[in-house]
Amino acid sequence: MLLSQLAISTIAGFGLLIMSQGASLAQSSDSTTEAGKKLIALSKEKWQWMSEKKVDSLSRLFNEKAMFIHMGGTWGKGRELEVIKSGEIWYKQAEVYSSSVNILGNTAILLNDIDLKAVVGGNEVINPFMVTEVYVKEDGEWSMGSLTFSRLLRPVKMAR
Repeated sequence: MLLSQLAISTIAGFGLLIMSQGASLAQSSDSTTEAGKKLIALSKEKWQWMSEKKVDSLSRLFNEKAMFIHMGGTWGKGRELEVIKSGEIWYKQAEVYSSSVNILGNTAILLNDIDLKAVVGGNEVINPFMVTEVYVKEDGEWSMGSLTFSRLLRPVKMAR
């Protein structure tokens, strides 16, 4: 009797554990809302502007207090625009495999799983990244507050 009660308690506990894990893994996303779709489109446009070194368009997108976190350093808006304009880092091509966005009030967190082909210090490199973009909405407009590159352990998918 005691053994069967213990077994039932263990099975019930295990079931609750599985359900709670499923709930935590299935986080909601705003990627299908109108605002989410607009932000994903804006992010894709930003990758194009970076590739084409369109610093005027990027300057309007980047918030004055924006921070950029790279493998080689962290800096603000002015330095990022300088790096792009000079070609110190040329964001040649971003192959975006998936995007998701979560909106929290006037803040949006957008994640992009990408392979980035870039020229850094005269050398072409391809790296797999999860890129975190943080946007803030002020006066009805979204601006980028942060861009963080986190290198992934997965192999590069992009053709070399």
